[in-house]
Amino acid sequence: MAGEVVGSRRLIELAAFVFLLGNANLLFGQEAILDGSECLCQGEVERAFRSLNTDSPAISVHDPSKLIVQDGVLWGFSTGRGVRSFYSTDCETFQRGPSVFSESPEWVEEIVPDHDGRFWAPDVIVLNDRVLVYYSVSSFGKQSSAIALASCSALSTEVGKTEWKDEGIVVRSRRGDHFNAIDPTIWKASDETLWMAFGSFWGGIYLIQLDPETGLRMDDDSMVPLAFHEQIEAPGLFERDGYYYLFVNWGWCCRGVDSTYEIRVGRSREITGPYFDREGVDLRLKGGTEVLTTSGAMIGPGHGEVFVCDDQQFLSFHYYDGDSNGRPRLGILPLEWSEEGWPIVRMPDAE
Repeated sequence: MAGEVVGSRRLIELAAFVFLLGNANLLFGQEAILDGSECLCQGEVERAFRSLNTDSPAISVHDPSKLIVQDGVLWGFSTGRGVRSFYSTDCETFQRGPSVFSESPEWVEEIVPDHDGRFWAPDVIVLNDRVLVYYSVSSFGKQSSAIALASCSALSTEVGKTEWKDEGIVVRSRRGDHFNAIDPTIWKASDETLWMAFGSFWGGIYLIQLDPETGLRMDDDSMVPLAFHEQIEAPGLFERDGYYYLFVNWGWCCRGVDSTYEIRVGRSREITGPYFDREGVDLRLKGGTEVLTTSGAMIGPGHGEVFVCDDQQFLSFHYYDGDSNGRPRLGILPLEWSEEGWPIVRMPDAE
């Protein structure tokens, strides 16, 4: 069934607790994000999964973005001070990269006076030879939030070498609004239009259209509701065989081994919805087909994104490591599809 995770505890150690050391064939993925880049490393899917070096600070990842490749370097972004980055140059070892900001943009204090310098749940896309990083400005449990954009022409592993430009706010929420402006996910559709889904709790998940030239919100755009649940956030978008798929999280994040995150999905013929689950329930009416949930020491998987490489598809996500006091990890697992077109996450077979 959707969300089926098969195998023993050994399989979880080999597959779910992964950062895919040693095989970027699984990492250089999602076509709309890689903007024409090809896989740089080759290898068998089953052999790509290794256990993590739990002593490495660079593999503690929360709210991971999609992954991009630029000039032979694999990059990702995640929650952290200044918007964290991580990268690999050899497809085997990963390091903590420079943060996007050494100091917060001046407007942040006005939007969130008690902001602590940690920016949440970024997403990234390469568009028109620019790297666009969207990130959340908020504080826990509050609705005074904003999603903003930073851009650059090239990424560098050296601190201070990347020339980031603060493009400002894309969308903002205030106390009393029907939405919360955090957790962006960006999708370039097959018709070349650009979209951002976002949201957390409050009124749920919403969609706005972006200008593909600037990356900012279209002037005449209206906000479209996509999904609702009492505990919902962390959307991800994907397009396949004439359907748009909306991945969301139900449950609580950020509680270590007590986190209850789980990934759900619905689909629509139009990116603006409506999205329905496998049983035909509208996601705006609390529908959502299970994709991935807690399994053994892989606790609270969330922020799921799909990417494609060499005709293979994978789901990336973070989870809380029950064998390491709930430390957040990056996981990537093979993704299959049922005959009816629903995603199924599976563990690889043990060697």
